[in-house]
Amino acid sequence: MAQKIKTMFVCQECGYENPKWHGKCPSCGEWDCLTEEVRVHETQASKRNASTGNSISNAQNLHNIIAGSECRYKTGLSEFDRVLGGGIVKGSLVLLSGDPGIGKSTILLQVCEKLGENLQVLYVSGEESAHQIKLRADRLNVSTPNLFIMCETNVEYIVDYVRNQKPDAVIIDSIQTMNIAEISSSSGSITQVRESTNLLMRVAKELDIPIIIVGHVNKDGNIAGPKVLEHIVDAVLYFEGERHLSYRILRAIKNRYGSTNEIGVFEMLDKGLSQVMNPSLMLISGRPKNTSGTCVACVMEGSRPILAEVQGLVTPSGFGNPRRMATGFDYNRMSMLLAVLEKRGGYFFGNMDTYINVIGGLKLIEPASDLSVALALVSSLKDVVVRDDVLAFGEVGLAGEIRTVGNCEQRVKEAARLGFKKCIIPKDNLKSISVKIKNDIEVIGAKNIREAFESII
Repeated sequence: MAQKIKTMFVCQECGYENPKWHGKCPSCGEWDCLTEEVRVHETQASKRNASTGNSISNAQNLHNIIAGSECRYKTGLSEFDRVLGGGIVKGSLVLLSGDPGIGKSTILLQVCEKLGENLQVLYVSGEESAHQIKLRADRLNVSTPNLFIMCETNVEYIVDYVRNQKPDAVIIDSIQTMNIAEISSSSGSITQVRESTNLLMRVAKELDIPIIIVGHVNKDGNIAGPKVLEHIVDAVLYFEGERHLSYRILRAIKNRYGSTNEIGVFEMLDKGLSQVMNPSLMLISGRPKNTSGTCVACVMEGSRPILAEVQGLVTPSGFGNPRRMATGFDYNRMSMLLAVLEKRGGYFFGNMDTYINVIGGLKLIEPASDLSVALALVSSLKDVVVRDDVLAFGEVGLAGEIRTVGNCEQRVKEAARLGFKKCIIPKDNLKSISVKIKNDIEVIGAKNIREAFESII
C-alpha cells in the first residue's frame, strides 16, 4: 500500500509539533521558530509486513544474561578519563558540547592519538575538509597510523561504512551537520538531530562500538537540539570556560557509567589542551598581597577538593539604585547573602555597589562557598585584610548561622597541603577534624558570620 505523507510544523527550540503554523510556539513561547517538515508514515499493513521474520526481539530472564567485565578504553588524558568515570565504555554514546572555540575538536583529536596506539579510530567531520584536519593534527602532533578521516554528512552512509569496516571507536563532529536523506528538513533541525542520534545509538549498541558526538550550544548556552537528545546518549560532557581565558573545565552533566560530580581541568596552549593536575594551585596563584576584599574558598567537585579565590568589591554608589554584579557565583544567592549580612550581621550595604568575582573562570555552585563570599564582602566593606594564609568554607543560613558541610576533613587537609595556616569552618564540623590535622593547621569553628569575621581580624 502507498505511504501516507503528512506535513508538520516543528518548533526548533523545544521540539513542539503541530499540523498548523503558529507565529508563537504554544509550548516554549518563542516567536517565529516553527518550520515545516514533511513526514512519511507507513500504513498498518506495511508495518505488519516489516515486522514479519526474525526481527522481533525476545525477552530474556535477568539471571540468564551474562554481564561480563566492563571494558573501558583509556584516552591518555587522565582528566578526561576522570570525568567519564575511568575511560570510554565500549558500546557507549557520548555527547560532548560547549561554546564555539572552546576546544571540543581539539581534545577529541588528542584523544585519537592515544586511542590509535591500539585501536582503529574513525573521525567523521561534517564541518572541515580532510586537509584542514590534517593541518590541525600536525599542530597537535597527532600522527597515529590508525586514525581514519571521513568527510561526510549522510548518516546512513556513515553507518554502512561502520558496519562494514567495524572500527574500534567513532567520533562524529558535529551532530548538527549530519542528515538523513529521507527526512525533508535541513541539517541541524530538531528532526534531523534526533533521528541521526537514534541511528548512531543503534549501531553503537549493535556493534559494541563507542561513539563520541560533538554537539553545539544555542544562544542560551544549552545544548542545541531537542532535550530528548540528552536522554538518548549515555553520557553528556560539557566544556566550560571563557574564550579569552586559557583554562577549560570539563564537566559531566549525565553519566550512566560513572559519577556526574567529577570535573577535569585543562589549559589551552598553542600545542593543544594540557592537563592541569593541581587545579587548586592554579586558581589561587597570583593572589594580591595585603589587599582587602579577597578570601579563599574550598568546594568539592566529586571526590576532589578545589580551592578558589573569591574577590568582593564594595564601593559607595553614585546612583539611587546600587548596582549588583556576580561573576562565577549565583546572583540570587549573592542578594540573599547581602540581606543576611545586613539583618543578622549589622553590615550595611544599602547604598553600596557590590561586585563578586571568582578567579579563573570557575563557577561556585556548592553552598559551602557562602562563607568565603560573605567574608570577602565584609572585608571590602570594612577595608580589613583577610590574611593570605586563611581559608574559609561553610553554608550561611537566613538566620546568619553557619551550617555544617560534608567532606570537611578532606577540605582542611587540602588547605594544609597548600600551605594555609588557618581555616574557618562551621563550629559543628570541629568534631570531625582529627587531632593530627589540627597540629598542621589552626582550625577555628564559627557559629555565625559575625564570629567568623571577628576570627580573621
